[in-house]
Amino acid sequence: MARATRGAGAPGRPRESSPAPPAPDRAPYGDTVTSLNEDHREEPPARGQFGPEATVEIDPRRVRGARCTYAPEHDGEPDPGEVVWTWVPYEENDGRGKDRPVLVVAHEDGPGLLALQLTSRPRENDHEWFSLGTGPWDRQGRESWVDLDRVLRIHPQGMRREACALDRARFQAVAHRLQQLYGWS
Repeated sequence: MARATRGAGAPGRPRESSPAPPAPDRAPYGDTVTSLNEDHREEPPARGQFGPEATVEIDPRRVRGARCTYAPEHDGEPDPGEVVWTWVPYEENDGRGKDRPVLVVAHEDGPGLLALQLTSRPRENDHEWFSLGTGPWDRQGRESWVDLDRVLRIHPQGMRREACALDRARFQAVAHRLQQLYGWS
């Protein structure tokens, strides 16, 4: 299945990319894929990186049945309205990525949840990004932004940890923008 990613073409417009990289446990030519930490020790793949629990980028215009309902519960499971940490693929769709915070915004039909990537890099003049302000998800107290144009499907088992619940007013502002952009309920 191809994933929609930004890249070549008009800014902010998703494009269909090539299929995902080879199976997670095997690299091309039969080599085993491993990750090394700073001490050059092997590390297992991150939760949400591979398999059925992998975080994947999707085309938000093709989403059906998304419900943006504020429903945070501090129960160890990702819920709409929560900032959680999971593995997020880089936009290049080359198998690389990193563990980062995302805002869970909607339930989808089935076990999937939809989320938006957070960043603390300033995005004042970029219409694809929406300011969340500051919150406990960033220990340095920096302003955070969500990428409205990059929607991620996350799986509950791919989440690493809950960070906090966003307040209802900010969640509803994000949900309203998603409804305007993509027609979600």
